[in-house]
Amino acid sequence: MSFRDKTVLITGASSGIGREFAVQLAKQGANLIITARSEGELESLAASLQASHSNIWVKVVPLDLLQADSVKTLYSTIESMNLSVDYLINNAGFGKFCEFTAEGFDTYQKMLTLNINALSELSYVFLPHMKAQNAGGIINVASIGSFQPLPYQAVYGASKAYVLSFSEALSGELLDSNVHVMALCPGTTESNFMTNANADTSKMNLMPASEVVSGALSAFAKRRHYVISGRINYLVSLVPRIVTRLKTIKIVASMFKESVLKKQGA
Repeated sequence: MSFRDKTVLITGASSGIGREFAVQLAKQGANLIITARSEGELESLAASLQASHSNIWVKVVPLDLLQADSVKTLYSTIESMNLSVDYLINNAGFGKFCEFTAEGFDTYQKMLTLNINALSELSYVFLPHMKAQNAGGIINVASIGSFQPLPYQAVYGASKAYVLSFSEALSGELLDSNVHVMALCPGTTESNFMTNANADTSKMNLMPASEVVSGALSAFAKRRHYVISGRINYLVSLVPRIVTRLKTIKIVASMFKESVLKKQGA
């Protein structure tokens, strides 16, 4: 699989995993459309990538996917540039580490809008071109939390379980084509995500975003329908297959209870 001269749309591209996708795909000769809320960071990234790789172009589309009709706006903006998207990387999303009722419900509404609705709509509007060309694909960023309930991250975990299920279902519909869909399931990663999630990372081993992305691109080239970042995370994902669901819930709850409640000041 080659990304050279292909057009890749990356959401949440201003930092973390999204930014690293942009960096590594630029090295592979991909042309990029990068979007996020942070226009300054996007412009800086675009300038850096184009200075380092004279054979590519990078288009910046500042956008808040939480806003109504934002996906339609993004799609029409790309159309107005006379461009089409060969590959889509649905990376934009966020979570919160907290006891469920300790966060305002409006935060959860935004989380579901971004993690589920926007990701699904972006797939819906850009997939037809890929199918017509019988080429391209989508990488949806899920989570290691897709494989089990996440006490103290209840809504986030549920939203990422959706992403995994949705991605695998689409990959099943496309088995007889050259269009491929994959779910990327990272664990704790070096990014702004953990800070924005109000997570206590003092006892966490954070995986570099560069390793997460390189592993994802390798797995995507092999047409994997999902990939888990890191050997330890893979082993963690097997826990629900080994013990009862109740035991799984207790294990995960004990992992996060003390650090989350301490962070909340409870």
